Parts: sequence; structure tokens; C-alpha cells
Amino acid sequence: MKAVCFYFQIHQPFRLKRYRFFDIGNDHYYYDDFANDDIITRIAQRSYIPAAESLLRMIEESKGKFRCAISITGTALEQCEQYVPEFVDLLKKLANTGKVEFLAETYAHSLSSLTDPEEFAMQVKAHSDKLHELFGVTPKVFRNTELIYSDEIAPQILAMGYKGAITEGAKHILGWKSPNYVYTSESAPKLKLLLKNSKLSDDIAFRFSNTEWDSYPLTADKYIDWIANTPDEEQIVNLFLNLETFGEMQSRETGIFQFLEALPRFAAERGIDFWTPSEAVAKLKPVSGLSVPFPISWADEARDTSAWLGNKLQNEAFSKLYSIAERVRLCDDRRLKQDWYYLQASDHFFYMCTKHLADGAVHSHFSPYETPFQAFTNYMNVLADFIVRVEEQYPLSIENEELNALLTTIRNQAREIETLNKEVASMRQNIEHFNEEHKLREAKAEEPAGEAPAKPKRTRSRCAKK
Repeated sequence: MKAVCFYFQIHQPFRLKRYRFFDIGNDHYYYDDFANDDIITRIAQRSYIPAAESLLRMIEESKGKFRCAISITGTALEQCEQYVPEFVDLLKKLANTGKVEFLAETYAHSLSSLTDPEEFAMQVKAHSDKLHELFGVTPKVFRNTELIYSDEIAPQILAMGYKGAITEGAKHILGWKSPNYVYTSESAPKLKLLLKNSKLSDDIAFRFSNTEWDSYPLTADKYIDWIANTPDEEQIVNLFLNLETFGEMQSRETGIFQFLEALPRFAAERGIDFWTPSEAVAKLKPVSGLSVPFPISWADEARDTSAWLGNKLQNEAFSKLYSIAERVRLCDDRRLKQDWYYLQASDHFFYMCTKHLADGAVHSHFSPYETPFQAFTNYMNVLADFIVRVEEQYPLSIENEELNALLTTIRNQAREIETLNKEVASMRQNIEHFNEEHKLREAKAEEPAGEAPAKPKRTRSRCAKK
């Protein structure tokens, strides 16, 4: 018995407006509302909504045998709530079927797992809380930003309570091994790993409409045959895709939706099941441990983190951003914290990528900037203003350790003051109660002594005299 594990990613960043040097200190709103509205609305109408409707039909027509997983970032959910609430309603319907699992990830689609464990944990919790608020679900399996994973990150995922994580089946990590098994983390043996089958996933995501591809056209029965013909002992095929593959990257005219909806019927004919990541983790035993000494991802041919941190521009922006992380976490300014999340989105660093190989076209396709240098300049201008706002609350001249000690003292003093205030309030109540009782006693003491009541005279009746 074989199974397919489908997972669909949904993410949209809050894109920055053109922010010039002279705006620093004068304009604290950084976002291109028109672009954010236009992009999320267009993609939702062309991709997200029809794809979600297809998934609902697949679940209904297969009588619940089709199952899949969705991972949607907090920033994407915020934009959907604001601009396309009808898509949020569709996600709620998918959640209510009980056949769609929602995965955990960082709220802002950030790279915090690579540099700041505390921020990483806080964002994952914020994302989990958002899912529970909107859909009433609590995620059990973790999916990091861009499938980033390493031996260093694994114990953090396990410590957050997740039993499974999904990542890339990178060739330089697997070697001769197949991605079609469940593995465990070498650094956290209780954490199970599901690995993306890159070849079969990319056949849909990138090659589906390529007329020069030797397997074109790709039909549902042909695709299911490929899965069925994998070695018998390989029990799980993980197909991890962006949801916008359907309708956006591969347009409706290519027949991509018909292909998707036909998969359950042909899978049933070949005895192939569909499982959610939680089901795969629960049902299958790991075949071995997997060591990933350096971070991997699902981006580019290298399958590493160079798409976001591969040049000096990216690393300068990245280190500058996280240099103020501790100060931002200490503040209570809601707007400041919101901007902090939005500025962490990995997309901002992706736009700064200077690769000029085959991957370059992919990077330029997603970027709203003409050049990586323009992306860097715009982001650093925004970040400069953000740092000014942070410094207004916690000056950069104060070292982090000194700031933490000072804040701890302030919090301890605040708790002591609160305790003393409670004691004072209690004492005041006791005094007021004592004063009231004292006044009552004095009032009773001042009352004049009353005369004894006269005894009634006894009289004899006339009848008795006679």
C-alpha cells in the first residue's frame, strides 16, 4: 500500500512602498497598500479560491479519502482577512471537513530559525494561536519557512511540541537514499521527518505546461502510474507545492485544475491512499536517522539558504535587523511589534539576491524591484526609520545585558509596588470597617437611659364584688 502526502503552501508578504532617505524620521508607514491589495486579490481569484474549491470537491467526491495539508503564513492570513475574506471562509470549510491538516510555521515567514531561537519560538506560537483563532485547529506537524531545516533547528522544533517536520529531500543530503520514507533527526531522534520528492513535485509545479518536456502532456493517469511504479517498499510520496501553482504559475488554460481533480480517481484504481502529514508520521516507522549539518531549503538548485543570505547585501540587512531583536521584544508598542514581524519576511532578502544563473529568472519574477540593489536600498531606508523608533524607547547606547538588568529591576519594582498597593487597599478597608463599628458603638453609648415601663394596675370586676 502506497500513500501520497500533498502539502500546499500559501504566503504573501506585506510589500514595501518606495521609501527614500528623506522619509527617514518623517514617515513611519512603510507599505504599498495598493500593490498588496492588487496582488492578493488577483492571485486569490485566479488561484487560491478555485484551488480551494477543487480540494473541497475532491474530498466530497472521494467520500473523504482524499486528504492533504495546508500551510498559510500569518501575514497571508492577515491580507486575506482584509482583502479576500471569501477565501478565509473556504479555508474554514476545508478545516471543517476534518480531511485537511493545517501545519505550523513562522508567523511572518521569517528566517528567525537561523539566528534567533527566542524569536523563532515566539513566531511559531503566534502562528499556532492564529490558526486556532480562525479555524479551531492546533497544528501537530511543523513546516519551516521555505522548508529550511538543519540539525541545529531540529531540537527547537521538538521542544515546541511537534512530533514531525517536513523539509526538502535534498540530493546532497540523501545521497543514494530515497525521499519516499520517513526518517528521524539525528540531533532530535524523536522528531520524524517527511522529505519532499523534488522530481515529482516539480513535474507539476514547473514542467506541467512545458511543451518541450519529453513527458508532455502530463495526465493524471500517467502521473499516478509513476507513483505506483516506485519500489514497493517505498510507502510515502511527499508532494510539496505552492498553492499558486494551480491557476497562477500554471494557468487554468493548461488544464491544471482538471489534472488535480482527476488524481483521486486514478489513485483509487491503483490502490494508492492520500494521507495528511500527521497520519504519515503516526503510521510509518522511520527507516533511519538523517543528519543535516548545514541548513537546507527547497529553493534553487543548491537547496541551501543562499537565496536569502548568499551575498553581502543580504547579510548586512539580516544582521542589522536582528541586532535590535531584543529591544523590540521588550517594548509594548503594538504597531512597532507589527512592523517588526512584517520586516522579517524572507521575501525582502530574496529580492536582494544577485544570482545570475538559471535561478535568476525565478528571483526576478517575484521581485517588485528593478535590481537587487534597489531592493537593498529601499529596505535599509525603512529599517533605518524602524531603528530610530526602537531607539526612542530603548536607546542603542545601552547594552542589551544592561537593558535586560534594568528592565528586570523595573519589573520587580512594579510587582513590589503592586503588592504594597494591595496591602494599603486592604488596610484602608480594615480601617474603614473599624471606624464604622466605632461610630456605631459611640452612637449607642450616647442614647439617653429609658424609664422603666409602669406596671398595669390590677382591677377587680364588679361581678366579682357582688
